[in-house]
Amino acid sequence: MQNVFTSRVRKGLLAVAAAGVLSTAVTSAAVAEPPRKDPALQKSLDSLVKDEKFPAAFAWTRKNGRTTSLVAGSSELHRQVPVPHDGQVRAGSNTKSFTATVVLQLVAEGKVRLDAPIETYLPGLVRGQGIDGRRITVRQLLQHTSGLPNYTAYIGMENFEGLQHKFFQPHDLLAAALAHPAEFPPGSRWEYSNTNYLLAGLLIERVTGRPVQEEITERVIRKAGLRHTYWPQPGDQTVRGPHPHGYTTGNLEKGNVVDATVMDPSWGGAAGQLVSTPSDLAAFARALLDGRLLPPAQLAEMRKTVDAPLLPGWRYGLGLFSVPLSCGGVYWGHGGDIDGFETRGGATDDGRSVGLAVTALPGTFGDADQAAKAVMAAVDTAFCK
Repeated sequence: MQNVFTSRVRKGLLAVAAAGVLSTAVTSAAVAEPPRKDPALQKSLDSLVKDEKFPAAFAWTRKNGRTTSLVAGSSELHRQVPVPHDGQVRAGSNTKSFTATVVLQLVAEGKVRLDAPIETYLPGLVRGQGIDGRRITVRQLLQHTSGLPNYTAYIGMENFEGLQHKFFQPHDLLAAALAHPAEFPPGSRWEYSNTNYLLAGLLIERVTGRPVQEEITERVIRKAGLRHTYWPQPGDQTVRGPHPHGYTTGNLEKGNVVDATVMDPSWGGAAGQLVSTPSDLAAFARALLDGRLLPPAQLAEMRKTVDAPLLPGWRYGLGLFSVPLSCGGVYWGHGGDIDGFETRGGATDDGRSVGLAVTALPGTFGDADQAAKAVMAAVDTAFCK
């Protein structure tokens, strides 16, 4: 199976609010209370470190009214440094769920129509070979059925060291995508593309007249009460709270491993720029499913899914995956891959919520497919055991 989680992140951020201070050292734990025990989940985290060679793995869960925070491994390679419970990570494509939530809030306010063409809000912007913004709807952007080429395939991400500290403007990223032909006619199939959410971010800015990071902060982060989630401001390359280091392949041809903790995340934008924690990502999913961020009609639209042939049973709504569980039912979430970190998790309709992170992309230290499957198995354990 092709490694659909990373596609080496070079193809996608699934597949990815105030300036922080420079801090590559791990500080005190982000969770004050002692962690509760969960032997099955702890075993899974330990296996991610021992067998899959992730430097660190950590998770936060809430089940039956009880929370658990567990860690495994070390915050740094080649030396033992405690992993902070519920430490901050780059959240990658989890950002897409936040972006989609704001767009759907604007739909509820009557400012955006889901089935209107993106041309209505960004006139003349979306043009290219086989690409016409008059034929691509807002829904198709949020659903990844637009056929737009993925900009992260064309900005040199096979050489992380070459762009680690490079700042990108959204319109430059869009130009990189639109220089290539459409992947397929709009609405004809599903294919993940960060360009969809780059445009969703520009839509938010055009309709509200405010920066997308401000709208996400005010409408989602603060409304959901997320205390450790923020959008890095331009030029902020750090992770400002307690965090482990994240590692990635510096250059695919060389196969060298580098520390990716300090980097410019501007290429992620509305598709993947947020910093968060496992508990905040789980809390966001919980708030979303509980109807605290969207009216019922818009939440129902978000949960209308199409087949997302990444793994058996996976489906995609509007900025949200539906993932089957071994114990029955599904969980709703997104997940994110960005150089240095992979995050997975979400929430179920019956009240369970999970956030899990590892400090490298699958494939950085071993077989990519095996490692990706192991991460998903650990998430399943967190929900089901």
